[in-house]
Amino acid sequence: MTSKTVFIRKLLTSHQTESFTKFLPLNYELVTEIRSAVKEIFDALGGEDLIKSSGDVYIKPNGIDAKPYCYTRPEVIRAVIEYWFDAGAKSVYLMENSTQANYTRIVFESNGYKKVCKGTGAIPIYLDEEETITYKFTEKKSVTDGCAGEYDLTSFEMPATVVKKLIEKRDENLYINLPKLKTHSMSGATLGIKNQWGFPAHKSRGIDHNYNLHCKLIDVLSYIKPDVTLIEGIEGTVYGHYPVLKLADECIKPFRLLIGSRNVVAADLVGSKIFGLEKEDVPHLQMAIERGFGGDVSTLQDIDMAGDITNLDSVDLIGDMPEAGSYPTDLFDSFPDDVNIIQGQELACKEGCVNNPLTLLQILYNDYNGKGGWTLLMGKGFDKEEILNLEGKVLIAGHCAIEEVSSILIKKLKRKNVYLSGECNDLCSTAEAMFHLMKVNPIDLVPINPVKALCALITAKLKGSNSRVPNPLSHILKRV
Repeated sequence: MTSKTVFIRKLLTSHQTESFTKFLPLNYELVTEIRSAVKEIFDALGGEDLIKSSGDVYIKPNGIDAKPYCYTRPEVIRAVIEYWFDAGAKSVYLMENSTQANYTRIVFESNGYKKVCKGTGAIPIYLDEEETITYKFTEKKSVTDGCAGEYDLTSFEMPATVVKKLIEKRDENLYINLPKLKTHSMSGATLGIKNQWGFPAHKSRGIDHNYNLHCKLIDVLSYIKPDVTLIEGIEGTVYGHYPVLKLADECIKPFRLLIGSRNVVAADLVGSKIFGLEKEDVPHLQMAIERGFGGDVSTLQDIDMAGDITNLDSVDLIGDMPEAGSYPTDLFDSFPDDVNIIQGQELACKEGCVNNPLTLLQILYNDYNGKGGWTLLMGKGFDKEEILNLEGKVLIAGHCAIEEVSSILIKKLKRKNVYLSGECNDLCSTAEAMFHLMKVNPIDLVPINPVKALCALITAKLKGSNSRVPNPLSHILKRV
């Protein structure tokens, strides 16, 4: 098969019959079918001939967190690891740098990845614990929704393994990209291309996490492209990438798909179409095509479809596609009535200071009984009279809002009542502020034994993790 081929296997075994608000391991029959499907897809895409001179295979899942449905299923990861060992790989590595406010080591302990590695012999790599090497962002400007601007941050830190094994020795090591099938409230979809946003260190991700995000995703792609992308679509998420468990029956779709290709752009075009999304609905995918990273693939018509689905003209896999022709990508409208949410009228980027705080607000409110009674400000271009009339506690998210109104509100309300989360997306500071404001214990978000979590946290710190992580006592102590 060529780089224009996308192979789809539709899994026939039934998914769970219970509500998705109860996150369950996959049943034995489905796991067995996954193993067979993984083998069929990889065999079709080249199989053992894809293994390179070192004999090593590096796998990057979407392991942003341990929250149900937001990460690549460990059952699929196990099948992939076992496939490459059976194909003759010398070593298989499972690598990730989880999203801001997380230690990767704790995520692996919580979501089953560590157990998979132990059971298969794969070697976990916690990219946040590595030394980093500086790279330049290659694009200078981005235009989205009428906004244009040069990057505030023109370089980023890349973990040593990624640089030394997958960039400098690209011809020696096999790189398998293993994302989850998800929409995204900030980027339209998060599939193969966006999965690589896990490579830059946390401190490199928060600045320009605005209308420039789409272009920066392609900058990372310019340095490193996967050999094979396998999208895990046992479930797909709608209303964004980080589903509220309480709303899982609205946000989770049991597509039961695996989508494989040696062309990450082709894989993402198909994955997006499963949601009814065109390339224009996913700005970074459109940019990847414009910059030539799809090779001969620029539209769905350029793709050679193989496997169980060979025509995407009217895809409605589970019979509930909205009349609009696509599933929703923006956040489900479920926020606390007693949180006063104010967006600036001049600029409020959904890629940064808007949907990042709103996602966390939605999670803490719905799934952890978070409290309201405060105000969230984001963007720029506020009504001065409205700002002067604010009372109580206020979280100001994003550097634009901080520059415009923080001094006014600190003078009026006193510093103890004003919380600041800078950059375009400093998720750690936002989390610390909301834990305190909403009276949510951050330990409650770690779904494992507290002793195990503490051991993993201490180990990560001793190993030099560069992750930005909230203070475990931030629900008690005001930190920002």
